[in-house]
Amino acid sequence: MKYVSTRGRAPVLDFADVLLTGLAADGGLYVPETWPALPSGWDAPQQPYAELAADVLWPYVDGSPLGRPDLDAVVAEAYATFDHPDVCPVVEVEPGLHVVELFHGPTLAFKDVALQLVGRLFDHELARRGQRATVVVATSGDTGSAAIAACVGRPALDIVVLHPAGRVSDVQRRQMTTVDAPNVHNVAVEGTFDDCQDLVKALFADVALRERIGLSAMNSINWARVAAQIVYYASAPAAVGPCDVAVPTGNFGNIFAGWIARRGGAPIERLILGSNSNDILTRWAGTGDLAQLGVVHTLSPSMDIQVSSNHERLLFELLGRDGAATAELMGRFRGVGAVEAPSDPTFVAASLDDRATLDEIADLHRRTGYLADPHTAIGIGAARRCRAGDPSAAERPVVCMATAHPAKFPDAVEQATGVRPPLPDHLADLFDRPERYDVLPADGAAVAAHVERCVAPR
Repeated sequence: MKYVSTRGRAPVLDFADVLLTGLAADGGLYVPETWPALPSGWDAPQQPYAELAADVLWPYVDGSPLGRPDLDAVVAEAYATFDHPDVCPVVEVEPGLHVVELFHGPTLAFKDVALQLVGRLFDHELARRGQRATVVVATSGDTGSAAIAACVGRPALDIVVLHPAGRVSDVQRRQMTTVDAPNVHNVAVEGTFDDCQDLVKALFADVALRERIGLSAMNSINWARVAAQIVYYASAPAAVGPCDVAVPTGNFGNIFAGWIARRGGAPIERLILGSNSNDILTRWAGTGDLAQLGVVHTLSPSMDIQVSSNHERLLFELLGRDGAATAELMGRFRGVGAVEAPSDPTFVAASLDDRATLDEIADLHRRTGYLADPHTAIGIGAARRCRAGDPSAAERPVVCMATAHPAKFPDAVEQATGVRPPLPDHLADLFDRPERYDVLPADGAAVAAHVERCVAPR
């Protein structure tokens, strides 16, 4: 398997090089030259998750220095860190509604499913090359702690995480800032997640800096992140049969993995995109209109995004894999903040504001006893809205990706239900741990200088 940039002007690479490169040199995102089908037997009942993961991932890795025995070992080690034997269990909440609990990893969010694997892949490849890397991550809440958990203590990696100051939950922030390790550095950026994401892209655009510090990424701009997420879009339909899949969506990487699985043969009828008040993707799904309206702070902060990086990967496909056309479209979008973009009828969408999100959490708990975090509730609420009045939808189940443990957002859950979900034992003392982070303006030069100061001597 070889990989090409969505903007058509970067070198063609294999999986190992794409893993360490992150963002393509032309500013685009790497995608496979071809989309493989899901492997034979992907829907075998009771197949262990780690075995399915290795089978699904192998076509994307094949041809790189990472051999199949090494992949099998790394995948098995990554998913041994999860506290549920099924890794991503499918739970029937009520007849016709299932959730895939993606929060059984170390940091209680779906980002662990990919990053526990990606951190080990980094370690394996860097050791093979005798190199170090500096991972810089922008986070709207969950990616940062999951990336830190994947990198902490690894001798070949330094990690610097940028989060928007005051725009993540207290639990999310403390999961990042209470990690005491010499290779872990946290920065609160005085701005939004989109500012953090732009700062990371600016670091990658500085070729000299990129080479000097061995810059790499664990955001979902890194193809390996998206690839690892394809697996649970295969395991869920294998468990429940043909279905709709609902996904609370911010940066589009998670739901794009569902699009890949569907293309590869998973019986997913529709992909239901759930947004909060930052509803740019909902508007795109309905009209093709991509227009930034400014970031609104909500109870579901991981989705407080107006520039969804991974959307470019889908637009590249919808533009016939025309790199020049993709680059031109993305340039106009970033330049003027609004474009007409191609859409895909596979996607339907709905948005819920904070009041509707709280109502969904409360209603679900009252009916079923299930506690959903605000993001998961948006996915479930979007499914209800998109399936209402569609007689064919009643004939198939809906599966919602439960992207975070309710204890990551206890204030919102308690406000909706009166129940404050406790943190698991390994995080019970989280609010007693000292925090360590720096505060910086949303300024490229200041952030670049800080990252260089953080990096261990080479």
